[in-house]
Amino acid sequence: MKILLVGGAGYIGSHMLKMLLAEGHQVVTFDNLSSGHREAILGGEFIQGDLADTVSLEQAFKQHQPEAVMHFASYIQVGESVKRPDIYYQNNVANTLNLLNVMLKHDVKKFIFSSTAAIFGEPNAVPIDELHPKQPVNPYGKSKWIIEQVLADYDLAFGLKSICLRYFNAAGADPEGQLGERHDPETHLIPLLLQVASGRKPDIHVFGRDYDTDDGTCVRDYIHVVDLCKAHLLALQYLEKQQQSNQFNLGNGKGFSVQEVINTVQKVTGKPIHIINSARRDGDPARLIADATRAQRELGWSPNLSSLETIVQHAWRWEQRITGTYP
Repeated sequence: MKILLVGGAGYIGSHMLKMLLAEGHQVVTFDNLSSGHREAILGGEFIQGDLADTVSLEQAFKQHQPEAVMHFASYIQVGESVKRPDIYYQNNVANTLNLLNVMLKHDVKKFIFSSTAAIFGEPNAVPIDELHPKQPVNPYGKSKWIIEQVLADYDLAFGLKSICLRYFNAAGADPEGQLGERHDPETHLIPLLLQVASGRKPDIHVFGRDYDTDDGTCVRDYIHVVDLCKAHLLALQYLEKQQQSNQFNLGNGKGFSVQEVINTVQKVTGKPIHIINSARRDGDPARLIADATRAQRELGWSPNLSSLETIVQHAWRWEQRITGTYP
């Protein structure tokens, strides 16, 4: 299949590109490189363009005539979204509408959307399934939920079929060491811990040790980036075969506490991690764990790299490559 991969120079998008190429798909990456990296694009054709620029979008569709679109080009920082809701609604909502409308103009009606567990807000119960109430508590989560609702309307009105994949905590790196997480600034726990282990950071804050969990720290569901990408591949096959829209939660279905992650990083790296204990952050639930039963049942998906140690090992190899210390 010929696929337009929007945001393919970013963390998850670049891993997706590598997998799509390995599966024999023709891929055109469309990315403005505002947070992605040109060297992370390991093959296929590349267009440096912005979703705000409908002229360049039109040109991409005319020239390459994709059969499906995968969309990874969203802003993702919760804290930033609270401070700058304007740029989140502009990029995550308005620019996505540009993409969808150009798709319709060119009769492209297969769309894979990177959504998020943030659409659920404070969980009523865990694990969280697809039917859990949608009560996002920050502009990031709201922007993703808006697009999910738009996609439902576009399906009814125009027959645009979409799969919304709701990530919990993407983590890890390419097992072959070619790709990894390179956010700037970095906000995710595992790469931050590894930056302390490698000496790039002096310490890390743990926000709250008084939660109602076994060790008092927050529990989160970490899913390997390769397993995430496999779910996208299966979602594409599902769209091709079933010709119907759907939504799937993606996670391991089990949680690891912040302290468990710290312990695993220390075990894998053999390095001490200097911790600063800080007060809780507003809006941090004690537990966020996915119920991914629907994805397992309807997509035939299951996470194969679900071990926390494996996730950390792959991320650590990438951190060592960045710092030039990989043996």
